Amino acid sequence: MADSPLLNPRTYDPAHLDPESRRLLRATVDWFESRGKKALIDTSIDRTWYADFLEFAAKEGLFATFLTPAADAAGDPDKRWDTARNAALSEVLGFYGLGYWYTWQVTVLGLGPVWQSANQAARARAAALLDEGHVMAFGLSERAHGADIYSTDMVLTPDGEGGFRATGSKYYIGNGNVAGLVSVFGRRADVEGPEGYVFFAADSRHPDYHLVKNVVNAQMYVSEFRLEDYPVRAEDVLHTGRAAFDAALNTVNVGKFNLCTASVGICEHAMYEAVTHAHQRVLYGRRVTDFPHVRRELADAYARLTAMKLFSDRAVDYFRSAGPDDRRYLLFNPMTKMKVTTEGEKVIDLLWDVIAAKGFEADTYFEKAAKDIRGLPKLEGTVHVNLALILKFMGNYLFAPAEYAPVPTRHDAADDAFLFAQGPARGLGAIRFHDWRTAYDAHADVPNVARFREQADGLCALLLSHAPDEAQQQDLDFLLALGQLFALVVYGQLVLEQAEATGLDRDLLDEVFDVLVRDFSAHATELHGKASATEEQAAWALAHVRRPVADAGRAARVWARVEALAGAYEMQP
Repeated sequence: MADSPLLNPRTYDPAHLDPESRRLLRATVDWFESRGKKALIDTSIDRTWYADFLEFAAKEGLFATFLTPAADAAGDPDKRWDTARNAALSEVLGFYGLGYWYTWQVTVLGLGPVWQSANQAARARAAALLDEGHVMAFGLSERAHGADIYSTDMVLTPDGEGGFRATGSKYYIGNGNVAGLVSVFGRRADVEGPEGYVFFAADSRHPDYHLVKNVVNAQMYVSEFRLEDYPVRAEDVLHTGRAAFDAALNTVNVGKFNLCTASVGICEHAMYEAVTHAHQRVLYGRRVTDFPHVRRELADAYARLTAMKLFSDRAVDYFRSAGPDDRRYLLFNPMTKMKVTTEGEKVIDLLWDVIAAKGFEADTYFEKAAKDIRGLPKLEGTVHVNLALILKFMGNYLFAPAEYAPVPTRHDAADDAFLFAQGPARGLGAIRFHDWRTAYDAHADVPNVARFREQADGLCALLLSHAPDEAQQQDLDFLLALGQLFALVVYGQLVLEQAEATGLDRDLLDEVFDVLVRDFSAHATELHGKASATEEQAAWALAHVRRPVADAGRAARVWARVEALAGAYEMQP
């Protein structure tokens, strides 16, 4: 049987990466495993701040190595911003718990405005803080406004000496309790409009930085903090005016991506635990995994998790190959955020239906996973915000393909410098894509790929013949239902591209598209039920409900892969 695509700490070796990256990733796995499951669970239950993990990361230079761009690395050949290895670390940290991933994630966000800045003093300070083992924070959202950066109440008043005094609060700021550098977004008191925006670097240890509270009931620290007449020197200013606005959005473009790999890691660990538990349990004289509905749910969870990994891994290549003339990543990024994380919720729900009450027990990883997986679709913009963003690309993606050189698999030890030189955060509607049909044509012999292709072609026909009218274009509820159908086409494309690149087992690919055919049918049914849908649109929706192509032999072979997960991994006690 082919190797499982799931991360297994017993055999983990990211051999596709350079030696130092492999060493650090393996050392991270070994640290969690030697610490053991009891400590992982107890510290979560007790909401213990994970100082021991941060001490490990500092000792190994983990964040400093992975998050310092080559330009700021003082010649260290192992330091760079490399999306492929960052994705690998996000998956590992998610595998052991959202809190460990979260402190890494908000450090990524906190560094975004710094690495986009021309302020060399601030850049040098950030690099030095990383070397010292500090984490960072991203001070964007506020209690009254969320992440609505047009409405910030962090106000900077000129001090007459080239600097400012900052007063205001920030809310929901991870690492805000200990961050050596907090990138804070605010506005000048004396300048109206976008030209008044300022991004500046603050220090959580400063006496005018007041930590108010942790706003969540969790092991992680998600702070509310307040600045009172905080001195912002000229050398603390990272961006002003429109550039500050762009830095905020472009930082989220970089950091948002990590949510998909965290979801993958959480689901992988939960899947081992769930399959092992179900396979060892006997009810009514039968092994639980012998019940047909259990097999179907576990096989669906496995197929969905496989697709999550395939899409996320392929999206890495588009990030790393991006440039001013290739910004396709700006579609695939909200896709990873919206689609992969919601798929993660579905995986956990399927597994939970199988293990039932076991999923509530305090001594399981699953109990943590079931809570943690809910957070990821709600961070860095809700599902609805990201789906609305995805819709901006629909016309060009479906109907106006452009020529691009093929994007290779990108595991090379290169610095992804463009991510910090993305330019103005606009012009999304002008971005072009290569022909999505190419990936589908290359796999037309896979029965459920062919069936899903019928549905995708049908979506194009709907948009050409019965496109949303003016009223529907203002009806976000209707558009979001349409957006779910479009998102499935994009999802399938990158799944197919990665399946081709990795030689994915044909049975497993067919099983993945069995799921996607059913999902398209479900979203078409939802569109049919919308009060605002026209008769023609509703008729189209019913006409594009499809049954997947059934194959008992394929299903049995995929089930054998799922069954092999039983006992394949259990965390050290």
